[in-house]
Amino acid sequence: MNSLLYRPSRLVPVLLLAALAAVPVAAGASDQPFWLSFFARILIYAIAASALNLALGFGGLVSFGHALFLGVGSYAVALPAAHGVADGWLHLLLVLGSCGALALLVGAISLRTSGMSFIMITLAFAQMGYFLFVSLKAYGGDDGMAVSATSRFFGIDLASADALYAVAWGVLVLLIGWMARLRSSTFGMALRGARQNARRVQAIGLQPQRIKLAAFVLSGMVCGVAGMLLANMNAYVSPSTLAWTVSGDLIVMVVLGGMGTVFGPVLGALLFLGLEEVLKGYTEHWMVVMGPLIVLMALLGRGGLMGLLERLDRRVAGPPAPPPPDAAGQTPTEGDASWQPR
Repeated sequence: MNSLLYRPSRLVPVLLLAALAAVPVAAGASDQPFWLSFFARILIYAIAASALNLALGFGGLVSFGHALFLGVGSYAVALPAAHGVADGWLHLLLVLGSCGALALLVGAISLRTSGMSFIMITLAFAQMGYFLFVSLKAYGGDDGMAVSATSRFFGIDLASADALYAVAWGVLVLLIGWMARLRSSTFGMALRGARQNARRVQAIGLQPQRIKLAAFVLSGMVCGVAGMLLANMNAYVSPSTLAWTVSGDLIVMVVLGGMGTVFGPVLGALLFLGLEEVLKGYTEHWMVVMGPLIVLMALLGRGGLMGLLERLDRRVAGPPAPPPPDAAGQTPTEGDASWQPR
């Protein structure tokens, strides 16, 4: 407990999750339902950004097409709902199945390349998905469509703002815990190793391409779950969810929060969407102000917001304790081979 209290990188996430859990109570007490929907949107985009972080932050896969999975997850709710299907478990099965299969296809093709080629191929797939849903005139086309039957789990209807918020918060907490375990697992370490030096990972008998593909598929499936929650929150879906700008927003959230960290995407989503809402209150040209601010924060905040908190950890902990004296009573110095910081 003491280590938690003296480490901002652990204390801030715990306090922030507790504050997010209290939003429904605060919104109800102040009779401000807007705040409930606003923070629900933050939770959903934090889930999507965390999903992208698995591919981008852990695996080094700069995907500019993750909006594809967000949009497919949304339509996997809306299309069955248009035919009267309101079973949330069936919606979830369709989301995981469709996004998993699509991510497998996109990843298998995209991972044959790297760098800018990988970025452009993922972007191309997202644009193909966008124009596919635009062409579905029977389901609204470019105008989108209403979700006529929201998802229901154990009698809980996600049409309720409180129920949706509770589910989104629970999914995010579970995802954070899962990402923390995955990061330190054998798979997570192999994935991060493949990002840094794929040849060395291959030299020890592992296949970096398969590891990256597995991470990409998992990332796409989790992003699809965020799309499912987004469709239930808005009770509406549109091809605009698959636009390349949405993929760009998710990348910005990951970078602002801290790539490769567990809680960074949550901080990035909170900062990005919160800053957007504040600037919209002052000017309709808020993007002109938002762009330079993001560039400035990215340049000054090395490692994102989590990097800043980790630097605060080291300041709070202070300099490393000097090593104990050796058998001869001599205290090793930093230049000695036997010196090791504690």
